[in-house]
Amino acid sequence: RGRGPGGLGRTGTGVPPMRLHAISCDVLARPVLACAARSPHAVEVTLLRRGLHAQPPRLRDQLQAEIDRAAAPGLAAPGDGDRDPAPPDAVVLAYGLCGGATAGLVARDVPLVLPRAHDCITLFLGSRERYAEEAAAMPTYWYARDQLERPAEPGAAGGAGSGDIPGWAADTDAQLAAQRAVFVERYGVDNADYLMEVMGAWRARYRRGAYVALPTDAETGPDGHDGRAAEAVARAESERRGWLFERIEGDLALLGRLLDGAWDDDVLVLRPGERLAMAFDDGDVRAVPANA
Repeated sequence: RGRGPGGLGRTGTGVPPMRLHAISCDVLARPVLACAARSPHAVEVTLLRRGLHAQPPRLRDQLQAEIDRAAAPGLAAPGDGDRDPAPPDAVVLAYGLCGGATAGLVARDVPLVLPRAHDCITLFLGSRERYAEEAAAMPTYWYARDQLERPAEPGAAGGAGSGDIPGWAADTDAQLAAQRAVFVERYGVDNADYLMEVMGAWRARYRRGAYVALPTDAETGPDGHDGRAAEAVARAESERRGWLFERIEGDLALLGRLLDGAWDDDVLVLRPGERLAMAFDDGDVRAVPANA
């Protein structure tokens, strides 16, 4: 099932030119935009807020709405301008299962393409095999540049690819303080402290903090910093929490293949009329009839 209908996504050389619409979490903003720019295809990119992970059903609804909008010919959202009236050849999701949030998504009119991945860490590391190796090494809280540079939404918990913890954490002391301030305003001091204690319990399960260094870290942001500033934050936070800290080299190979149309066994292509379902094996995801 690595090849799309009509020969879409053939691996190797000679992939026919395509129009792709990529939808990604903004923790992958720089990598997705970099891979889209290098793709031999015309790739339009939509970024969704990382805070949507805090409520998987809400994320699923938002993703389905974006998929349907992207696939609808001539249907443009405000700010799209002179959008091509023809639908894309495929909609590409730079998402994994993400706590089950993507299970249930439906390909209606055009193919829906996504990596066979448990979560975004597979995309950061470049393969399912490397993800499995790192996951088996020790319980790890993952950091990445785009994650740290984007504000967390109050109520979210857990880090990048943090397994069954839905959403994204307030990752630094400053973000935790901002989160507590919101809770105090809404619920009062005592309730805010209780919520912070409960939400902080997830940290006890981790032994390592790992910063994924990517080629895009070399780029300087609007604040004049590159990825070294984010790595320093990740190191400081890991040490403060008593975790071992490691800098791990990332790999954009899987994300690159996803946007290059080189859809091999690490990529699932849903044909129109199919629905995404969990796969209880190392494939992570599978396609089933939408009405099943």
